[in-house]
Amino acid sequence: MNTLDHVFAEAQADRSLYLGLSLLLILTLTQWTVARAQRRTRSTVLLYVAHLALVPVAGYLRAQNAFAAQHGKPVTQTYEDVRLAVLVLAAMTAIGMGGQLLFDVLLPRVRLIAPRILRDLATGLAYVIAIFAIATKLGFNLSGIIATSAVVTAVIGFSLQDTLGNIMGGLALQLDNSVSVGDWIKVGDVAGRVTEIRWRYTAVETRNWETVVFPNSMLMKGQVVILGRRIGQPALWRRWIYFTVDATRSPSEVIERVVEAISLAPINRVAADPPPNCLLIDFNDSGCKYAVRYWLTDLATDDPTDSEVRLRIFFALKRMGAFLSLPGRHIFMHDASHDHTEAELSREDGHRLNVLGQLDVFRELGQAEQEHICKALKFAPFGRGETLTRQGNLAHWLYIVVTGEVSVRVTVESGLEREVSRLKGPTFVGEMGLLTGAPRTATIVAVTDVECYRLDKTAFHEILTQRPQLAQQVAELLTRRRVELEAVKEGLTSEAKEKRVRETSVEVLGKIMDFFGL
Repeated sequence: MNTLDHVFAEAQADRSLYLGLSLLLILTLTQWTVARAQRRTRSTVLLYVAHLALVPVAGYLRAQNAFAAQHGKPVTQTYEDVRLAVLVLAAMTAIGMGGQLLFDVLLPRVRLIAPRILRDLATGLAYVIAIFAIATKLGFNLSGIIATSAVVTAVIGFSLQDTLGNIMGGLALQLDNSVSVGDWIKVGDVAGRVTEIRWRYTAVETRNWETVVFPNSMLMKGQVVILGRRIGQPALWRRWIYFTVDATRSPSEVIERVVEAISLAPINRVAADPPPNCLLIDFNDSGCKYAVRYWLTDLATDDPTDSEVRLRIFFALKRMGAFLSLPGRHIFMHDASHDHTEAELSREDGHRLNVLGQLDVFRELGQAEQEHICKALKFAPFGRGETLTRQGNLAHWLYIVVTGEVSVRVTVESGLEREVSRLKGPTFVGEMGLLTGAPRTATIVAVTDVECYRLDKTAFHEILTQRPQLAQQVAELLTRRRVELEAVKEGLTSEAKEKRVRETSVEVLGKIMDFFGL
């Protein structure tokens, strides 16, 4: 046999052709199923290429030994060494292919994702077993290697205790699934999302666009808080918002108004279940200390959501005339003279009169009547996204929108909420509840921050008692607004709307008269 024949015989003995076909099949499967397997694929291909490169060398050495044996010359050991390398590379290629088939194709099909460290450990162990098995089969004496490796292992173990501790920690973290990639954790003062668990370290990305690298041994020895995790529950994280209000305000009223402001209109990333709540936490020199607790659905946006909740609290307190307390040691001095107070009240009354003069429902009132209503108005601001009125609710007052924009929405027969119009101040909303006692016919939501005044039934009752004829003008105005809402729900034409206005105004007038006892 010539040298080429020996090369082919060597390749056939090492099953190089079958190994290459199997590799091609595995690569095809993994490329179709796993887009991120390219790195492992390259390693397997490089092992196979190294195997193929050594096959001709082993064939040549085999031919040289055959020639030497025929002519009675001594045979060299080099062929056996090269053949060991060829078989080891073939075994490592086969192990790499088996690992890709198992971890990248089969296990994901049954929804099992093996940790990276487990895969690396299994592959490494298979390499060691294959090397020792092949070497033993070829007649190599491994006793010296084993004895030497025991000594080397002991030396390495003492010198690399921390590194080995990190490696074992990373293996334990992935095997017991106590911390997984994607979890939000807190270690000491650092909180962030786990992005990678490697042999030596765990990488955590914080909300400040920082990546903190924790040695795995540190996570194993210390306390790690996993945020938002509860068995059988969605990922939610309870947040606390603290505020202090003057002790002269009733705690029950503060709690009721704050919870209503937060719950009435949904806030992005705030869970509806469990619902937000408000607690009286403590008494201090500044007043009563409260806390709003809500559950965050997106753990990456904690501060922006806290800000939205604080805005709701601020406007709720302002509507009820309460203010956030400052430390008791603060002293404020201002001009409290009679002239100064009178000037401030005069400016405020002038502002309110100017607003009333721009609204149809109040324009026909006399000077004295407008002044009477001005004194009855209560300042009630709303923040963006808050609900002023809810369709179907009963409330005997209206809101005068001074500045800002509100959205008028109605719920149609399909159950969907549809926007009818948008109103900009100065305007008024909720008049049907004030004048007829009827349930709210629409939901009013603040599109921007709005300044409002609230007018209750009592003040308007005194006006209608003195001027009953005003009820006719108000009835016609209210009817037109009401028909506009109904037209959206029912799709009325212009002619049908005018006809309904004429028919309904008499009905509305009767309700006004009955409601106010005129």
